[in-house]
Amino acid sequence: MEFVFSLDTIRQIAAEFWKAVGAYRVFAFHGEMGAGKTTFIHALCDIKGVSSVVGSPTFSLVNEYSFQSGLIQNDIYHIDLYRVKDEEEAIQAGIEDCIYSGSYCFVEWPEKAPDLFPDDTVHVYISAVDAGMRGLKLLFPEGNL
Repeated sequence: MEFVFSLDTIRQIAAEFWKAVGAYRVFAFHGEMGAGKTTFIHALCDIKGVSSVVGSPTFSLVNEYSFQSGLIQNDIYHIDLYRVKDEEEAIQAGIEDCIYSGSYCFVEWPEKAPDLFPDDTVHVYISAVDAGMRGLKLLFPEGNL
């Protein structure tokens, strides 16, 4: 599944993303520095009604957010592996616990620890189409786009 969006349409595409992903919980975000991974994750959190400040976890490694869905509180872990040197460091930092918690997990730079991810991870590829447009491609575990 593929989308093209700008900052003007990012919330619409974020809403479409949530409809498309169904019950999936772990999302590996791929893209070059500056492609818009964190910006899109921010839009995803906005659509879910996260009220806390959503920002890049580059230095903290993990930011935790929450939102209400009916009477149920849901957690979102926003993880940035950019500064992690290897999989062992990610495990020591508790990343594996987040990924297997059953909560939503958005992981930037998953290439740093590729073996940590469950088989049902959705891979999300973000790229610059031009100065104001971004491409988004979802690769579902069963290989469907």
